[in-house]
This record gives sequence, structure tokens and C-alpha cells, in this order.
Amino acid sequence: MSSVVETVTELAKPILAKHGCYLYDLEFVKEGKSWYLRVYVDKDGGVTLEDCADISDELSEALDNTEPDPIPQAYFLEVSSPGAERPLKKEADYERAVNDYIHVSLYQQVEGKKAYEGTLVDLKPDELTLEYMDKTRRRQVKIDRKVIAQARLAIDFSKI
Repeated sequence: MSSVVETVTELAKPILAKHGCYLYDLEFVKEGKSWYLRVYVDKDGGVTLEDCADISDELSEALDNTEPDPIPQAYFLEVSSPGAERPLKKEADYERAVNDYIHVSLYQQVEGKKAYEGTLVDLKPDELTLEYMDKTRRRQVKIDRKVIAQARLAIDFSKI
């Protein structure tokens, strides 16, 4: 399966560049009896439905014309945005999220809490700093990146 991901990644790069997009994530998974090739793309300002449709058409054609066939079994190709509350997986995801509102779940408590939502104000290789609201006060917490179970972008409903 990793060879499928690697092959599709290489095929997708020039197609995405042509549309001003980058590859956020790619997965090839079996769910029930069906295989799914999911390609998550993004760009500054966000991707449109038309971007996804164009990329899907071009990637499908590239996959069909590649010899040997990188995916010999039947599969469904899905091209989409990773969503408004996308997970932060790679270092580049964290870097793009600086100054954004995020949710962080922790393996262990930091300052008495196992989850925080706030603005990512600083990012270092071993820790991140979040600014969050504690009742009516703005506070900052430094979180060792080793204790982060999951991080994702979040929607700050106080600004809507």
C-alpha cells in the first residue's frame, strides 16, 4: 500500500501545482469490500468544488495512463479539502497553523487540563504555546509536543 501512496503522490504533484494546490494528505484504504483512494488538497484561500473536480479528472486520467497500473484492483477516487477542522499531522501543518485557532488533546494533564483550545502563538521543535481564554482572562500555556495526542484546526465560535 505504501507504494500506491508514493506513486500517486508523485503523479499528483504536478497536477496540484498546476492548480496552485498542495497535497495535504493521501490515503489508500479498504472499507468493507471497497478500496478508496482519498486525496486531500488545499491552497491559500481554500479549495473550491471546481478545484477538486478538475484535479480528480486529471489525476484519474494520469492513473489510467500509468503503466504498470499502480492500483490494479477496483477503487473509488475521492478528491476533497481536508475540512475546516483538519488534523495537524505533519510539521508543515503546524507551521501553517501558527496564529490559527486550534484544539489540542493531550495524553496527560498540563496545568490541570487534558485539552486546550486557543490560538497557536509560538511553535518550537519540542513545544508549542497556546493563548486561550480562562473564563474572562487571556492566558498562555506551553505544551511539550510529546504529550500531544491529537491536534486539529478548530472554529472559534466567539468570533462568529
